[in-house]
Amino acid sequence: MIDLHTHTVFSDGELIPCELIRRAEVKGYRALGITDHVDFTNVEFVLTQISKVKELEDVLNVKILVGVELTHVPPSKMDKLATLARRLGAELIVVHGETPVEPVAPGTNRAALETDVDILAHPGFITLDEADLARDNNVCLEITSRKGHNITNGHVARLGLQAKATLVVDTDTHSPGDLIDRQRAIQIAQGAGLTLEKATEIIVNNPLVEL
Repeated sequence: MIDLHTHTVFSDGELIPCELIRRAEVKGYRALGITDHVDFTNVEFVLTQISKVKELEDVLNVKILVGVELTHVPPSKMDKLATLARRLGAELIVVHGETPVEPVAPGTNRAALETDVDILAHPGFITLDEADLARDNNVCLEITSRKGHNITNGHVARLGLQAKATLVVDTDTHSPGDLIDRQRAIQIAQGAGLTLEKATEIIVNNPLVEL
């Protein structure tokens, strides 16, 4: 299992990084992206703190990616913040997409897809044109296990497949019970309308593009 979207106490998660990593390790994770919510006010603080978990990698069986989730950032400022996050050492940049269960600013999806980011999380009712842009700019589209955000998984999967964009399954973990194993991830992909073969391919191979 590779999960590229999780949170700790450094934003709105419940776990400190060590506990999150340990719980993921027990679930059989091979890699974990820690991507706490950021805007211009806390991006430097979050990356400074999360980067310290790299000290653990030599005693773990889990690869840790230090990242951020750009959250409710005005679309016109997306590129500036993404550039800053890269300069501060972000190995993984996720953008909080236009989920229908939060008041995300219209235009966020497109701004993310035109910026140097890695994953557009829970992109909601993404358009085919945006899915094409994700493919062209090598931005992964997320199928999520997160309650609420996952109501548009089927739509995202359908348009992602049509556009031949890269799909990934992530948890958007905030609490211990959010972590899943590989079998559950495959079920989530199947629940979004993918065949077992395609679901397995997405779980096993697609996250590797970010490692």
